[in-house]
Amino acid sequence: MSEPQRPLSPETARDALAQLLVRTAQGDHQAFSDFYDQTSARVFGLVRRVLIDRELSEDVTQEVFIMVWQKSSQYSPIAGSPMAWLMTIAHRRAVDRVRSQHRSKIRDRRWAGYTENTANEEVSETVINKMDAQTLHQSLGCLSPLQREAIVLAYLGCLTYREVAEQLSTPLPTIKSRIKDGLTRLRTELEPA
Repeated sequence: MSEPQRPLSPETARDALAQLLVRTAQGDHQAFSDFYDQTSARVFGLVRRVLIDRELSEDVTQEVFIMVWQKSSQYSPIAGSPMAWLMTIAHRRAVDRVRSQHRSKIRDRRWAGYTENTANEEVSETVINKMDAQTLHQSLGCLSPLQREAIVLAYLGCLTYREVAEQLSTPLPTIKSRIKDGLTRLRTELEPA
């Protein structure tokens, strides 16, 4: 008869997770799988508390573990335990998603307000809006084609940055950088001299 397994001490569990991260950084799929099995429930729990929505929480949890696979070499035991590192990534990712959804809703409301035509709209307002749109359209010419495409999809196409990245088959950080640089350039172009 075998003895029942005793739970690992916190130090032993921390060391085991750190070793799994080291092996994951070396491309060890089994180590990554083991790391996932041991930590995914806690990550999902944290993400779910932030996002509430189950399906969205599942998506963000998956994104977190993709980041772990890609960035496991950046883990440093000096900075903290593997779980602290992982939960920081998970929390940041969940908060980013909340912010992204909030910005998307604001864009949707702005776009709806911009495109909504009311019967009692004043002629002068229409002319001013058309002049603003024309100025914006002309200002888009100062952007590179890549910046213009990303900005138009995000702000006029009402897509999230992630959706823009998927549509253009381009990494999300690249899309974010293009949009940020493009918006900075637009701001400079549109500001009165």
